[in-house]
Amino acid sequence: MTSIRRRLLGWLIFGFGAASAAAAAGIFHTARIEAGELFDYELRTVALSLPSNLQATMSAQQSDSMLGDIADDRIVIEIWNASGEIVYRSQHTQTLERYAAGLRTVENDEVRWRVFGVQQPTRYVQVAQPLSVRNDLALTLAWHTLWPLALMVPVAIVLVLFVVTRGLAPIRGLSHSLASRSLDALEPLPIDARTPVEVRPLVVALNDLLKRLHVASQAQRMFVSDAAHELRSPLAALQLQLQAATRDGTLAGSDATLDRIQGRLKRLIHLVQQLLTLAREDAAAATPMAPVSLRRVGEQVVGEFSLLAEEKRIDLGLETSAAHGDADPYVARTDTHALFLLLSTLIDNAIRYTREGGTVDLLLARADGRIGIEVRDTGPGIPDDELERVFDRFYRGSDTQVQGSGLGLAIAVRIARRLGIVLTLRNRRDASGLSARIDGFMPVDEPRVTTGS
Repeated sequence: MTSIRRRLLGWLIFGFGAASAAAAAGIFHTARIEAGELFDYELRTVALSLPSNLQATMSAQQSDSMLGDIADDRIVIEIWNASGEIVYRSQHTQTLERYAAGLRTVENDEVRWRVFGVQQPTRYVQVAQPLSVRNDLALTLAWHTLWPLALMVPVAIVLVLFVVTRGLAPIRGLSHSLASRSLDALEPLPIDARTPVEVRPLVVALNDLLKRLHVASQAQRMFVSDAAHELRSPLAALQLQLQAATRDGTLAGSDATLDRIQGRLKRLIHLVQQLLTLAREDAAAATPMAPVSLRRVGEQVVGEFSLLAEEKRIDLGLETSAAHGDADPYVARTDTHALFLLLSTLIDNAIRYTREGGTVDLLLARADGRIGIEVRDTGPGIPDDELERVFDRFYRGSDTQVQGSGLGLAIAVRIARRLGIVLTLRNRRDASGLSARIDGFMPVDEPRVTTGS
């Protein structure tokens, strides 16, 4: 995978490292040349500053004492008289032949020497020094010069890492902003003075894409909403005409055929109503929240579906864990209509999938400072590998025997997201059935009403 950050860091660090290596080589070469010039000057100075009364009988120890630190550099001094006879040699272990006057580099017994000779009126002086001494000193001088550069290299690399990271921060922020958005958030990305010039074209292009997606999404939602709205009225009229014709006997046909027509017409009307509800939920903006009694909404939903539950001989009830008192313990800030629609969808779904003689319970409980709602039934449940997929639109389980459109749970999860709560499904462990749990309601404790005597 191509990474701009890695590419920038790689080229910058490689370039800086190569430049530092070239600079180090240049500094070392310069230090070596300067050290050579310094030693050449030292050889010339030693040769010209030797006293004229230097005796040939002077021992090497006396010579070392006289020359001081010069002997530490392994300088070999040789003097010939006017007759060409050697009259002085500082080190008898090192012997060099006599070379012509001037500076030169020679090799003697596999050792390279730097030699300087000068012809004086009564003698010829030759001073020599091994090149290894020069190289060691050049290396020492170069290290003294290079250690600040060696210290600067890791500091500069850290600085490059910091600068590149800070420079790419707007791109990471843009990626994080897009990744943290919900599927329905199509608002344009903000562009302000802090947006870098290099990133502005990308942000403008993304905003244009988001605008076109928003227009297309709105067109799709309006189409579904308009189509469902236009279908609902003629279907309702058709159902009324079918019922009227059945009652007055103008519609001929067997009872079974008429029942099938009635059933399919009801399912079609239910599907259109669900499409209309889903379209409204997709287009709905954030609604203002107000304190709502969840217990009262639950009672209304149970009352709404009591007749349908009686037809299937299903025990439908509302249970609360807190006792009723002067203050309602189940008050939370939410949207009454949306909550009613959410609970209605869950209970309707539970009744549809629960066999005759079963049980559907709506439970309210407070725990850990939160209010939870649970719709529990005794139906067949949902296979574990399909618990997440049932929230998809028009998805129906492989073992589903009940007729439906597959939109109920998709509508429920859409409402839950808009209300800022969490809807989860799980199969019951204590018995056969499904548990749909709603969490995330923050209670609003009402003041307790007291009566005076």
